[in-house]
Amino acid sequence: MAKVHPGATLAPHFRDFLPDWVARQEWYAGSGIPSLTPVGYFRFEDPAGEVGIETHLVTDGTALYQIPMTYRDAPLPDTAPGITAPLIATAQHSVLGNRWTYDGLADPVWKSELLRLVRTNSVSEPSGKRGVGPAEARGRRLLHGDVDADSVIIELKRVVTVGAPVEEPGLLGAWPPDGPGAVQVHGCLALLREVTPAHGMPGEDCSADH
Repeated sequence: MAKVHPGATLAPHFRDFLPDWVARQEWYAGSGIPSLTPVGYFRFEDPAGEVGIETHLVTDGTALYQIPMTYRDAPLPDTAPGITAPLIATAQHSVLGNRWTYDGLADPVWKSELLRLVRTNSVSEPSGKRGVGPAEARGRRLLHGDVDADSVIIELKRVVTVGAPVEEPGLLGAWPPDGPGAVQVHGCLALLREVTPAHGMPGEDCSADH
């Protein structure tokens, strides 16, 4: 498992580089560079203990965004010939040194650990960050076949909404929208779609209609 270092600092800090990165993404619902406020964090654990895996739930005051990130001690190999892996930022960790921060959706270790949570109906690890209430991700399998990178498509919800989930395999989230001590709300973080001709294109919704 990747070790958490309480009290360690990062330069530049997330608040310095995340707003610019979010503003450039096609899923960003606002305009201009947002002012982002943390709502919650949770972690996945790399069994090899080499890659840090952490998801930030942040809001611009209008929408709640899910930003999974991986932290590496060396650049991630290009995803394909001529295609560079989506780097969010490079930063200096006060304990670990140089860190390369990547969009989790493009990192095979993040994908593997998300699928493990779903396959085993497990729960994410707490991040240990201060100033926000506890957040978590809980896997729901509900699939009879294999749950691996070759058999399913991960449909990540970049913009997260509160809602009662329908019976679909994926990742369910819980977070306190109003800070520490507040009542948690729930919503869908990701869906898994089986790679079969019968399913066609991945669906768009994972919340029950209200």
